[in-house]
Amino acid sequence: MSDKQERPSFANLPRANCWQLRTRKLQFSKLPKLMGILNITPDSFSDGGQFLNPQEAVDRAVQLVEDGADLLDLGGESTRPYAAPVDSQEEARRVKPVLDLLVKAVNVPISIDTSKASVARLALDAGAEIINDVTGLEGDPEMVPLAAMTEAGVCAMHMQGTPQTMQNQPAYRDVVVEIGDYLRRRREQLLEAGILDSRICLDPGIGFGKTHQHNLTLMANCHQFHQLGVPLLVGHSRKGFLAKVVENVQEDRTWTTVGAALSLAIQGVQVIRVHDVRPVREALLAFGATGGLDGNPAVLEASSTQPSYLDGQR
Repeated sequence: MSDKQERPSFANLPRANCWQLRTRKLQFSKLPKLMGILNITPDSFSDGGQFLNPQEAVDRAVQLVEDGADLLDLGGESTRPYAAPVDSQEEARRVKPVLDLLVKAVNVPISIDTSKASVARLALDAGAEIINDVTGLEGDPEMVPLAAMTEAGVCAMHMQGTPQTMQNQPAYRDVVVEIGDYLRRRREQLLEAGILDSRICLDPGIGFGKTHQHNLTLMANCHQFHQLGVPLLVGHSRKGFLAKVVENVQEDRTWTTVGAALSLAIQGVQVIRVHDVRPVREALLAFGATGGLDGNPAVLEASSTQPSYLDGQR
């Protein structure tokens, strides 16, 4: 029997290998980059109310980076289903004191999770590198011009409806085809508006106007979106469809998040947005080292326990 068996693989899929941010560039390798989630909100579905104090929020961010986060995503407004919207002044009030401390405390790129141009501008002025917008940069007519002018990295997400309506019977004829078509059109529109291809990232919007089955189907088919030619970001962390998989809504969703992250890694997704960075990172390291990504086990250096192909990744 051969030592290495042939098996289906996404390892040779053509995919974007970098993402140009406002002042620096993310280079991608075999393992996805991990975006740590920092919600400065009282009502986010998983961690709402935990980090309202600016120093506690910064302490959490520092811990995420120590755990292996390659980027941080800071949000001041919950976008969970049926969340109450907040105005730009309140969102800025939550975000600004954290950002002012955060840019001095960490050296990884910071993303601002907002659909309001005024909040994005404030964050970019404070040192943020990325605009991560759940409305695909469509919620505020000033957002696209701001992104083009500032040359920020942008992540445009698909959402059916709004957070207040998106889970009211979401429907698709073919969820993968329709979301792929939306992301393609949105990329073309951003290009026409003057945002360079190298600065665009796309997100299929897991949990945003999708049923549990839609989410599972999208997660299994993220590799198809590589044909759009830009990096992919997926945020599945701790979401309800994972609890549905194990038939326990109250279950700790860390481990289901980890399991789903391995599927995304196999498919070459470049950025995974998670709450629990350390368990995801360690699972990915072990998965990659034992051949889970491409069938090739790592060769360990005698003086190190780190896989050699990961040298310099972090």
